[in-house]
Amino acid sequence: MDDLVSTGWLAYELGAADLVLVDASWHMPSANRDARQEYEERHIPGARFFDIDFLSDHDAGSPHMLPSAEHFRAGMEALGVGSEDRIVVYDQSALRTSARAWFMLRHFGAYRVAILDGGLSKWVAEGRPVESGEPPERSARFHVQPRASEVVCKAQIERGLGMPILDARGRARFEGTEQDPRPGVAAGHIPGACNLPYAALYHEDGTFRSPDELRQAFVAAGIDPERPFVASCGSGVTANSLIFAARLLGNRDTRLYDGSWSEWGADPQTAKAVGPA
Repeated sequence: MDDLVSTGWLAYELGAADLVLVDASWHMPSANRDARQEYEERHIPGARFFDIDFLSDHDAGSPHMLPSAEHFRAGMEALGVGSEDRIVVYDQSALRTSARAWFMLRHFGAYRVAILDGGLSKWVAEGRPVESGEPPERSARFHVQPRASEVVCKAQIERGLGMPILDARGRARFEGTEQDPRPGVAAGHIPGACNLPYAALYHEDGTFRSPDELRQAFVAAGIDPERPFVASCGSGVTANSLIFAARLLGNRDTRLYDGSWSEWGADPQTAKAVGPA
């Protein structure tokens, strides 16, 4: 199974015993949308709801940080998702949150995980089947094997990692001309970081741009997409689109700063920069 699968491929594979669909939609509070309610009203047949808020470290000072291995294991088994399954993740969010679920599933030990190109919107636009309600229970075992080297912390960045940092936030928030939506979080970016807004990786219909277009976007941002880099964003969600896009170009040596700007920008002791990269 490829990392990125089409709606046509999924339609052909739908119903296979080892295939699990996951709806990983999440929205900013300002969007006034309820991702779980939308899932219950309409989803691809058999899909299960991956709750990004629930599947996080609730004791961390920053939102959406990775949960413990045990928390994730229990959550996946309750959901009916096993580490040996073929897992296809999709969303119906402007934040392209399926990339976050893709990263988490792989980080904790699943190895056959793909993103549905275009997500639910493309599936529905093509007239493909949907259903409502909850799927039947499914027995699953998730053997957690965290890939610790894929994630970096604030202290590591402060010490220096020897690789560039790429920020997925929009230009205004990166440059500090727009305030962060989270109270107590400063405007700006990590000094020395480059900027590639995650939205630039996608067409308007939510499908990924071509490999050539992706490569050009990275290079224009000052990043060699085939070399190691650290991805960051607001709260560790949209940064995963950068990691996934780099993987489509063959890069298997990227890192996620999980705390991202919500952690860095809230710390009065960290250095901060404003203006263009």
